[in-house]
Amino acid sequence: MNLLIKSATILDPGSSFHQQVADILIENGVITRIADDIDADTELFDAEGKYVSPGFFDLNCNIGELGMETKEDLRSGTIAAAAGGFTGIALMPNSQPPVHSKSEVEYLLNRSKRNLVDVYPLGTISQKREGKDLAEMYDMYQSGAKAFTDGNRPVQDAGLMERALLYAQGFDALVFSYPEDTAIAGKAKVNEGEISTLLGMKGIPSLAEELMVARDLYLAEYTVSRIHFTTISTARSVELIREAKRKGIEVTCDVAAHHLVLTDEALLGFDSLYKVKPPLRTADDVAALITGLKDGTIDAIVSQHTPHEIEFKDVEFEVAEYGIIGLQTAFSLALKAGLPVELIVEKLAVNPREILSVELSVIAEDEKANIVVFDTDTEWEYTAANNKSKSANSPYIGQRLKGKVLLTYNNHQIFK
Repeated sequence: MNLLIKSATILDPGSSFHQQVADILIENGVITRIADDIDADTELFDAEGKYVSPGFFDLNCNIGELGMETKEDLRSGTIAAAAGGFTGIALMPNSQPPVHSKSEVEYLLNRSKRNLVDVYPLGTISQKREGKDLAEMYDMYQSGAKAFTDGNRPVQDAGLMERALLYAQGFDALVFSYPEDTAIAGKAKVNEGEISTLLGMKGIPSLAEELMVARDLYLAEYTVSRIHFTTISTARSVELIREAKRKGIEVTCDVAAHHLVLTDEALLGFDSLYKVKPPLRTADDVAALITGLKDGTIDAIVSQHTPHEIEFKDVEFEVAEYGIIGLQTAFSLALKAGLPVELIVEKLAVNPREILSVELSVIAEDEKANIVVFDTDTEWEYTAANNKSKSANSPYIGQRLKGKVLLTYNNHQIFK
């Protein structure tokens, strides 16, 4: 559909119109004109005082399809993504069956055709995510898998991770590491520290994450391979990756939006809606994560959208599943963390595409329209009524948030 966006402040470091106020005319899915004052007989959207940027892109999104559609299916998940300003999502392979062969990759790509939100399935590193044998990585890559990960299961076998890095290097694919040493983490549910002591619960030490970060950095250096760490959460992890970048290791990383605003103190009420993995850490860790975003150590912000039916969350803390739905709140939480809006655009829209080697969306004439319009000052209440996910496991439902996505446009389609 055609659209004229009036008086928007453009935020796109790849555009010659970056930080300028202008009108944007979109015709047949293409930006045909950007100028001070455009007059056109088409649908108008008044964006005065608002921002427009390339559509957000999520590097860590969990949707139940295949096999767990009662949690979330592609339709509800992509609607929630569009509501949150995302025009692209990388799907974790945490499904039943997992995405461990080309048939699952092709199914997801075919199911998501002609959607406003572009869907990029990630294939598994190991068969069935069991951490024993390599999955059919090259077949999945040829079918459209953009990167490989065992999702929320860390690869414990160092030899398997080394082989995955070497194999992926052969066809220039990317390996994601979810860093957790399960021998150290054990069956604990929360961060190890003062709060775990107060709760009387065994804690997961930061060491469980940092050992795996250190191991996989050594493997990436040894194999001269690219590696991406997803959802890092500790100050020491930030330091390790910062130093690795200084050494020239090809490493990138992301952080979940909720880890920027929540600490383990949120668990004092035993509310299972705050039960996530990696666990919520300390205020010092949060400060280090924000510093890491600002100095370029951390490359991207992700939603880590993880839907669950009520029976998996509205239970005792010990047995509740991990995860928060986050597609609709990621932008607001990034603002709540005190990040400048230009930095948020870099971490939510630009860098994720570069990491996954996806074509960048540029706000320029004769370019495909792939944009989000948002306001940093508008307050909104996240409610059961405006929650687009099938699931409702978010502690922010019922709360007022600042920073609202107003319009999302991609693939000739609009959501507002």
